[in-house]
Amino acid sequence: MRVAVTYEKREVFQHFGRTPQFKIYEIENGEVKNSEVVETGENGHGALAGFLRNQDVDVLICGGIGGGAISAMEESDIKVYAGTSGDTDVVIKSYLEGTLEEVSEATCNHHGHEHHEGNNCGHGGCHH
Repeated sequence: MRVAVTYEKREVFQHFGRTPQFKIYEIENGEVKNSEVVETGENGHGALAGFLRNQDVDVLICGGIGGGAISAMEESDIKVYAGTSGDTDVVIKSYLEGTLEEVSEATCNHHGHEHHEGNNCGHGGCHH
């Protein structure tokens, strides 16, 4: 199993569509066997979905992610854990322990929006 985490300076990067890197963990028998940081070289949700598909990723862990990207992940059979933050190695440990909450809906906490009337900041599916 391969798990990709949006990555910047050891932390979960908070905007999936702009992540400069992923840290990809190779998981076997419930343990991390290997990990590597890979440059995305591309921006944009569609390009990143293809990038992850080409990396044979099974699970995506990220901060904020929009509805279009969620759909792209579903089409690629990639399970999404969104709304995550902190050190990527700590986050992957939570994932392996089964304590990381699966959130597979759009979030926009990464935009730093103030509370908007109706909880709608124009990015769809925002949670404030």
